[in-house]
Amino acid sequence: MRGRQAEARRNDLKLLEAAQEVFTTQGFDAPVSAIAKRAGVGMGSLYRRYRTKEELLQRLAVISMERAAEAAEEGLREPDPWLGLAGYIRACVGFGSGSLAPVAGTIEVTEEMWQVSDRAGTVIGALIGRAQEAGALRADITDLDIALLIERFARPVAGDTHLRERLLTVVLDGLRGPGVTPLPGPPPDREWYESRWGERLP
Repeated sequence: MRGRQAEARRNDLKLLEAAQEVFTTQGFDAPVSAIAKRAGVGMGSLYRRYRTKEELLQRLAVISMERAAEAAEEGLREPDPWLGLAGYIRACVGFGSGSLAPVAGTIEVTEEMWQVSDRAGTVIGALIGRAQEAGALRADITDLDIALLIERFARPVAGDTHLRERLLTVVLDGLRGPGVTPLPGPPPDREWYESRWGERLP
């Protein structure tokens, strides 16, 4: 891409990166003016690309799920099933996958979001299934357990330099098969998990 098209693309990337940082550090009530300022672009540039904050959040959700799918595909390329799964979890925590969970139910879920979610779910399921078949991941863990775990680690803690990585290492060891302590209660319910975002149209 050249000229105006290339500049528009660069500005869009700046906006998305700035939005992710602003929402993560300041909360989802942060004004879009803070995003434009962080990105170093004018409000006009922001509104030409995203008419509302909801559109911006929807785009961020799509990108996050696409990155999760890419991380899972990378994990499947790792010959060792456990290293592949652990690498996927660490990658998702690193780029903040799941950090948009607090806005579930407050924005409309687009068809694109559902489609990307389905594609990501397929490859993530394959990664988790491979680890369980190899005995590397305890058998009573589900894909939703993994997703909710990543959500808990998605938002950075102020002043944290190593604590998140330390605790994540402890948790990863707890996921390894065969497992020692039985997990309490039933596994997360998929209908509940998806209903947080709203009803899916047929």
